[in-house]
Amino acid sequence: MWAAASFAHITLQDGAAAAGAGYRATLRVGHGCNGSPTTAIQVRIPAGFNGAQPMPKAGWTLSTRVGALEQPYESHGTRFAEGVLEITWTANGPANALPDAYYDEFVLRGTTPTKPGPLWFKVTQVCEKGSTAWTDVPATGTSTKDLKSPAALLEVLDIQAAGGHNH
Repeated sequence: MWAAASFAHITLQDGAAAAGAGYRATLRVGHGCNGSPTTAIQVRIPAGFNGAQPMPKAGWTLSTRVGALEQPYESHGTRFAEGVLEITWTANGPANALPDAYYDEFVLRGTTPTKPGPLWFKVTQVCEKGSTAWTDVPATGTSTKDLKSPAALLEVLDIQAAGGHNH
């Protein structure tokens, strides 16, 4: 249904996950911006992806923006109305930037929504010269093939996660 475009340059390693389960989102960055090295990756956490936690990356400074959640949730008897809305990894200098010809991954984890369906991770790739907003989302029932800068897609499925309790 939501075919990922072959030219989508920020993609998720695992494009599908069980609904209501723990998920390790590995964002793959395949190149810079028109030959320019990548100096920052900013990820907007999609509504319904709860408890987002970024993985630190050597040579990069990690920051999060916390605020009111669009969809508050409950976990282990506690109601959460605030959470991580955005995660940013910033290179600690030119020597740590991701060269255009290289590949790297940026990792976070959280819990998928309990309702199956597409979940879009909107990513901004900042480079020494310019930036690319990988934020385009197709209309319902269409694919990403005609989008210039598609967001990274996670297909949340109505299946039971292996191992039961995940987070």
